[in-house]
Amino acid sequence: MNRLNDKVAVITGGSSGIGLATAKRFVQEGAYVFITGRRQAELDAAVSLIGENVTAVQGDVSKLDDLDYLYQVVRKTKGHVDVVFANAGVVDPVSLTKSTPETYDKHFNLNARGVYFTVQKALPLLADKASIILSGSAAWQMGVPDFGAYSATKAALVSFVRTWTAELASRGIRANVISPGPTETPMVHVGAKTSDEGTSDYFKKMIPMGRLGTADEIASAAVFLASDESSFITGIDLPVDGGTVSR
Repeated sequence: MNRLNDKVAVITGGSSGIGLATAKRFVQEGAYVFITGRRQAELDAAVSLIGENVTAVQGDVSKLDDLDYLYQVVRKTKGHVDVVFANAGVVDPVSLTKSTPETYDKHFNLNARGVYFTVQKALPLLADKASIILSGSAAWQMGVPDFGAYSATKAALVSFVRTWTAELASRGIRANVISPGPTETPMVHVGAKTSDEGTSDYFKKMIPMGRLGTADEIASAAVFLASDESSFITGIDLPVDGGTVSR
């Protein structure tokens, strides 16, 4: 339980779902964690749940001033970062015919632009041999109706890490994507809102294992990619999807 001993991690979207589960696991593995989120009450509840070795910083990753403030806090408190888990994201299903510039920008501003600058602004604090992890989605390969903008943002993340792998290799910094399949989090219920079926039944049909994933299962993959156990792994998209896209 010490795979991340003395590491400093930043997790965006860390107040619920996969981000919160990962923050808990990182602390259990010996890390100090900074979590972000847009709602202070949820951040306070997350800090209480995690219990120790955690600092919450309220902010929106689509706002560059908020990212600057986040890293000011990190610099003042710890001085460096060993792991960045860019996890904050949004899903708002809408068909191509009904999509608007506003719904398109909502996805790209948070899921792509926000991720890009979360990592860029971390670079001055990133230690050599640091790990960058992006929270992707199996949806980018699935062709799910109404998920066009969302899926495109997740495809962009795979391209990001391939480029960053080359750009940051001289410092030993690794960059990878985790692509969860449908996972039991608050976001999955938003994602199924266009279906008349129950949420679980709607998504279970896509998964050969016949069930949704759990936030803890995604967190286990994040621990692996954050740790030295994955020291020769970079530039990959790691599906954690119950066989959804690998069949």
